[in-house]
Amino acid sequence: MSERPLRILLSILGLDQHEAGAFAVARLLRDAGMEVIYLGRFGTPERIVDAALEEGVDVIGLSCHSWEYLYYLDELFELLAARGLDLPVVVGGSVLSGDDKREIEAKGVAATFGPGAGAEEIVARIRDLTATRGAA
Repeated sequence: MSERPLRILLSILGLDQHEAGAFAVARLLRDAGMEVIYLGRFGTPERIVDAALEEGVDVIGLSCHSWEYLYYLDELFELLAARGLDLPVVVGGSVLSGDDKREIEAKGVAATFGPGAGAEEIVARIRDLTATRGAA
């Protein structure tokens, strides 16, 4: 019997409209055998948490190319906790500075991927996060 593929919810928070990076990451995750549920642009914390519950995902991935993820992360984590979801949240994007990475990891973000992160690094880190949680 084969294991089910990892299920990754991928979205963009707020009014950020830069989808090229999200599309690229969705494809590389699919090529690695993962199932990607892409919510697209204009995501809200509530919509993301609702979809995570509905889809039974293993990881929430946020693509960011504007500052808005910094604003919405607290609400996202509050909603996850209120609904009893203990899922790793990963954030990637070209705007991630070293200071931003430290700040959002302190809030609970499990992994960050800034400019230059490679496909192998992203896939391996997501697999590591889910393996330590008992996922596939």
